[in-house]
Amino acid sequence: MTTLSATPVPRASGAFWRRTWAMLIKEFIQLKRDRVSFAMIVMIPLVQLLLFGYAINTNPRHLPTAVLLQEQSDLGRSILKAIQNTAYFDVTHIVHDETEFDRLLASSAVLFAIEIPANFERAVRRGDRPALLVAVDATDPVAAGSAMAALGTLVQSALLHDRAVPDGPGAPFEIRTHARYNPAANTSLNIVPGLVGTILTMTMLIFTALSVTREIERGTMESLLAMPITPVEIMLGKIVPYIIVGFVQASLIIGLGIGLFGVPLLGSLLLLALLSTLFITTNLSVGYTFSTIAQNQLQAMQMSMMFFLPNILLSGFMFPFAGMPAWAQWIGELLPLTHYLRIVRGIMLKGAALADLRYDALALAGLMLVAMLIAISRFRRTLD
Repeated sequence: MTTLSATPVPRASGAFWRRTWAMLIKEFIQLKRDRVSFAMIVMIPLVQLLLFGYAINTNPRHLPTAVLLQEQSDLGRSILKAIQNTAYFDVTHIVHDETEFDRLLASSAVLFAIEIPANFERAVRRGDRPALLVAVDATDPVAAGSAMAALGTLVQSALLHDRAVPDGPGAPFEIRTHARYNPAANTSLNIVPGLVGTILTMTMLIFTALSVTREIERGTMESLLAMPITPVEIMLGKIVPYIIVGFVQASLIIGLGIGLFGVPLLGSLLLLALLSTLFITTNLSVGYTFSTIAQNQLQAMQMSMMFFLPNILLSGFMFPFAGMPAWAQWIGELLPLTHYLRIVRGIMLKGAALADLRYDALALAGLMLVAMLIAISRFRRTLD
């Protein structure tokens, strides 16, 4: 008796490749229809290339500088001109009293403040070797380091042929620098306050960017639309819980920064809490706007990441803001994180008051109102 062995049926390799090809074509068609995802594929590497190639500069130049002239003399004007002719400093303010001198540093309007004291030229002529006082905002050690190193050489070489400077083996005057707010150049004092804004930006954007699209995909939006509720009420109902979440996050990060890393809190805790709440609400409003534009949760996430990327690169968190070109700084001024970094570093490290931070507070409020108006206008009372 013969037994028949079962022979395997050969697979149709042609059918396998046809099905794979059909699936490949289907994915390309779906990608073509999802214009937001397709735009992200093109825009993210393009934006990164442009920002890192043109906007990011780890050796910043043209840093905003204030000069306090305690005397009107030929030597004082020579020093001022020498500073203006360097590539490191951009004299944006000429002040005449120490109050304005300190206010500009506290409000982050300038990174350097140079004081030419009274009777400076007379002391130089007599060979007394007076001191040229330089106050530096050292909250960002990277931005200030290279300019501080070059300050003495640049100014002294520019004054070699000045008649007021006597000939001698040593320098006619000394440059006395005072690194304010972070004299030890501790990077944690700069990074930890910045992490508050960075983490809040990422989490708040994602939370609210998914809010409306999640309702649509789950089918619960129809129930909301059937209720007697306005778009403003829906938006506030979705945003307020996350304000509390963001406030808890900010409190946790600031508390750990003070306890573990020794970050000081020199300013008002109440002011920091109020302006942090404003920043949280601004990001939630932006995220809610994305949720009204996106058609699904994937698109909402992609929009959030696309907005988060320039916030990280152009706000001054990773790279010195003052060293960026003017067009990059203009873009940075439109980002909430730029203003909040100045606020949180100003309050914690400088003891800044509301008067010093009014520009950034008003900017955050303006961005929040714009985002809310766009979100309300985009919100649809009916499903497509």
